[in-house]
Amino acid sequence: MKYFIGLRRDRGYNIKDNSLEGKYKDWQKKLHPDLVHSKSEKERAFAAEQSALVIDAYRTLSKPLPRALYMMQLEGIHVDEEKTINDPELLMEMMEVRESVSEASDSQTLGKIQSQMKRKVETLSKSFQEAFEKRDFDRAVEATQRMRYYERAMEETVKKL
Repeated sequence: MKYFIGLRRDRGYNIKDNSLEGKYKDWQKKLHPDLVHSKSEKERAFAAEQSALVIDAYRTLSKPLPRALYMMQLEGIHVDEEKTINDPELLMEMMEVRESVSEASDSQTLGKIQSQMKRKVETLSKSFQEAFEKRDFDRAVEATQRMRYYERAMEETVKKL
């Protein structure tokens, strides 16, 4: 499935959040059930289906990892998100992060850990963008796989909050 932003397909990885959010809200306004309640059942069903697609597109494009995976998919490249990376430093870092999360006793500490993980994702997102633009798909795949580790660490902090 290819997502369209506005009327043109944008294959650039870097998206301005406010631009994406604005387009998302515009499309949702056009497809809102209150606006099509007087239409036929077929038109209401179509609007509901399109609204679901807009929501799915927004969720995919609004976060670095799903957006990177989607960009790779557009290039016909499957990224095995479950593949273990053979990098002892990264694996040790992840063990330390998980330990810090489990030992954290307050939301402030968890927030700091979450901020650190977010910065790591942002750095990897930039690495992905550079590799993708250079069509260095091996490096792009590696960046997405590394992003997954940090995303999971952020998810653990959210669960504990």
